Amino acid sequence: MRALSIGVSLLLLSTPAFSASVFRCIDQSGHVTFSQQGCPENQRQQRQRATNPTPSSGKAVPMATLKTRKSPAGSEGESLAIVAERDDGCGNRVTGSERRSAIINKQIRTGMTRSDVESAFGRPESITSSNGRERLRFRSSSGQVRTVSFDEFGCVLGRR
Repeated sequence: MRALSIGVSLLLLSTPAFSASVFRCIDQSGHVTFSQQGCPENQRQQRQRATNPTPSSGKAVPMATLKTRKSPAGSEGESLAIVAERDDGCGNRVTGSERRSAIINKQIRTGMTRSDVESAFGRPESITSSNGRERLRFRSSSGQVRTVSFDEFGCVLGRR
């Protein structure tokens, strides 16, 4: 009997929470943030209920609509601040679209990574290394040989 009551207690404790309390914080300038820990003293706080229904648990939930703010007349537009960007380790000299095009067209661009080159040409036939730099040799199905040199960071230096 005791084992049954412990089992039922554990089962009840492990049930997932279906909603959470979220605080909507509004500062003096009208900027809105959301927090689970509450708002600072100098901000207005409203409690909101956040639910995450499971799929097929009821009727469809409409998608969110984008609401845009118009800036007041005569004000400058806000500048865009980049918080983080992807670093490929080669100084981001090749953009994403250039990289995709080069891989698809089996081309080499200075600044591509070793994985980019292997995506375009497959596994290298041979690898040689000297002074911290690598040289990969690729052979196409038609017998054409291509050698690609990499710097100590694994970025393409040039081609032969």
